[in-house]
Amino acid sequence: MFALDGVEEGHSTVSPATSRALHLTGRPEERTPEVNLSPGRRWEPVHLHGVDDTSVHLVLAPERGVRLAELGWLEPHGYADFGTEWMLYGPRDEAELAVVVGIIEESLAYARG
Repeated sequence: MFALDGVEEGHSTVSPATSRALHLTGRPEERTPEVNLSPGRRWEPVHLHGVDDTSVHLVLAPERGVRLAELGWLEPHGYADFGTEWMLYGPRDEAELAVVVGIIEESLAYARG
């Protein structure tokens, strides 16, 4: 996921030090707070938790998040402020990894508008 176009790997500004964030490049500031896990700070629409917890926190349109939750891929984030924050389960195999990367790409597209 860190090799995706238009992103830069960095430290999350809202998660433990072992978490790695995807920061959008070429965009000086967020469009609106609901597309940033860290509103008012560096644009962080996605972050991956550490080695022991491979969950991914990301932003998605509420209706898309609800659909993916119904399919068993994610759940609403416990600290959701806007209804756009979701916790995506870590993949268990290569097939699930491909789906997770696809959902991350959806999140980045949503954040960019």
